[in-house]
Amino acid sequence: MTNTLIVLFFATLVLGVPVAFTMGIAGLVTLVTGTSLNPLVAAQRMFAGIDSFPLMAVPFFILASELMTACGLTNALLRFANALVGHVRGGLGHVNILVSMLFAGISGSALADAAGPSAIVMRMMREAGYDKNYAGALSAATATIGPIIPPSILAVIYAISTKGVTVAGLFLAGIVPGLLLGLSLAVANHVVSVRHDYRGRDNRADTGELVQSAWLALPALVMPAIILGGILLGVFTPTEAGAVASAYALLLGFLLRRFSLSGLYGAFVRAAVITSSVFLIVAMASIFAWMLTYLQIPQELAKAIASISQEKIVVLLILAAFTLVCGFFIDTLPALIILTPVLGPIAASAGIDPLQFGMMLVLNLTIGMITPPVGPVLFVISTVGRLKLEALSRAVIPLLLAELFVLLLVILVPGISTFVPNYFGFSN
Repeated sequence: MTNTLIVLFFATLVLGVPVAFTMGIAGLVTLVTGTSLNPLVAAQRMFAGIDSFPLMAVPFFILASELMTACGLTNALLRFANALVGHVRGGLGHVNILVSMLFAGISGSALADAAGPSAIVMRMMREAGYDKNYAGALSAATATIGPIIPPSILAVIYAISTKGVTVAGLFLAGIVPGLLLGLSLAVANHVVSVRHDYRGRDNRADTGELVQSAWLALPALVMPAIILGGILLGVFTPTEAGAVASAYALLLGFLLRRFSLSGLYGAFVRAAVITSSVFLIVAMASIFAWMLTYLQIPQELAKAIASISQEKIVVLLILAAFTLVCGFFIDTLPALIILTPVLGPIAASAGIDPLQFGMMLVLNLTIGMITPPVGPVLFVISTVGRLKLEALSRAVIPLLLAELFVLLLVILVPGISTFVPNYFGFSN
């Protein structure tokens, strides 16, 4: 049965079947041919996978991101970032990084960032004389900050799949890794900029420009504070925070008179399409993950790893390497749903804090979004920027190494993931 499940999954994946259906087909065929269970179990598992109150936060955060983009506040964030760091060496590269960090507090999605602000800055970098492949590679790398800095859609998915972990706790666990990710990319951009003599804007922004750009960006900058502040003060749950964020974005658009009827309609349609895709993947992955558990694959894998070592760091390094390889071939969201029930018990048995393990898993799979052959963010940037995927993949290597360094820090230093949530009382 195990062979049927694994072979069918990879066979359909190689044939180009969408990943949601590869998981559904593999799980259903294995269930029907390899067990005596009623096939209706598949439908039950699908609905059980999406029948979750915390999961309702996902469509709300997606809608909030689309509404904020429709408001035109992405341009305000871009102007603010340019005023802050545009004058330093490799200025537009640093603007790219800072905008992604600010936008991450709104979207929680790497693909939204890649198709939105990162794509805008990529075009600006190319017009300013940056190598087109490096501009694309940096835009792809900065987009991966989106799922790390809260709110994060991946954090919601992990939290509802893991006992003893709250969405708020994992949101807080992503703050320091997200900042480190931005810092590591800034260092890498500085090195590349010195080597290729990429300069910043001619003049440094004066106080008036800084204040004006900050004022225009303030409505967007307030949203992360509303989300985290409301959760930490107990005003609302993470799911309710998503609803509040959507309502705030909607109200903001009307107050600023930034919404057109067609723009508002488009934002709701895009949010509905993205939400449908996410929920379809979650439902199908639930079948596959349940079959993995039913076949006791996590237990067998745990025995194999335990035979190698029982040291926390060694176990976490093995799990990280396994996750990284999976990220090369499986898209981020289905990989997270599949690997959480498989690797989570192994981490728990080794005494690894679930917040640290969760952040390792989310960060690891997010990095996989810029690694071929799957690399969905690379595909988005390649399409938007009309770049060859091979050249883009080569240009992203130094930035990928910078992100892997942050991943190593998260593995070796538990406090990077656990200090902030523990400080606010979200210890495990």
